[in-house]
Amino acid sequence: MYENNTNKDVARLKLAQWYNEVENSNFKSFNTIARSIQIHYKPILNYFNNRSTNASAESFNAKIKEFRSMFRGVRDVKFFLFRLTKLYA
Repeated sequence: MYENNTNKDVARLKLAQWYNEVENSNFKSFNTIARSIQIHYKPILNYFNNRSTNASAESFNAKIKEFRSMFRGVRDVKFFLFRLTKLYA
């Protein structure tokens, strides 16, 4: 769907077809993901507006969380932010 389509309406149709196939298959393990996609289909299809994702922001957030987990109990917030900017800026 993402690689072959550039049109948002075509992608919406493909997504709806996939959802119908999952619904008709009675494959219960896909029900949760299908519901999630059904709820969030508009933001998912926004990818086709300019073909960009928020993957870099998510990756940066993961790095911050990992860094924060290494320094549990840090009391000096200024130093924490200083180290964070030196490592990831």
